[in-house]
Amino acid sequence: MSFWKRLMGKEGRDGLRQLWNASVGTSREPEWYADCGVADTVEGRFDMISLVLGLVMLRMEQSEDLAPKTALLTELFVADMDRQLRDTGVGDLMVGKNMGKLMSALGGRMGALRENMTESDAKLAEVLARNMTLADEEAKPFALAVRTRALMNDLKAVSDAALLTGMLRP
Repeated sequence: MSFWKRLMGKEGRDGLRQLWNASVGTSREPEWYADCGVADTVEGRFDMISLVLGLVMLRMEQSEDLAPKTALLTELFVADMDRQLRDTGVGDLMVGKNMGKLMSALGGRMGALRENMTESDAKLAEVLARNMTLADEEAKPFALAVRTRALMNDLKAVSDAALLTGMLRP
C-alpha cells in the first residue's frame, strides 16, 4: 500500500468495505419490506440502509477498538450515497445539499435508536413509525420493531473481528 493511501486513510476505509456491503445487503432483505411494512421505494430503501447502518454503528460504539472506525464506515456511506445521487442525475450543485440531508437523517436515526432501543417493542414501533417510510402509514410497525431489536441483539452477539468481516448475525 502506498504512502499516500495510508496517509489518506484508504487502507482503513477499505478494511470496512465488507461491513458496509453486509449492512447494505441486510437492509435489502425482503422481510423488511414484505413482513415489516417498509416501503419498497427509494425513500424506504434509504431508510433501511440508515436503520441497519445506525444499528451497526451503535454496536461499534460499544467497542473501544471499533468506535474510532465509525467515521471510516460513515465515509463509505457518504461515498456510496454521493455516487447514487449522481447516478440518478443530481447535479454537482445539489449533491452537497442532498448529502447534508442524508447525513442529518442518519444522525437522527442513530439518535432515535440510541434513546429508544431499551424501550418496549411498542414504544420502539412508535419511534420507527415516525422515522421510516412505510408502505401503509396506518399499519403499526410492531414487526419492524421486533426485527430491529433482533438485529441489534444479533450484532451484540458478534465479536468485533467477525463484525469487521461483515458478519452481522452469529
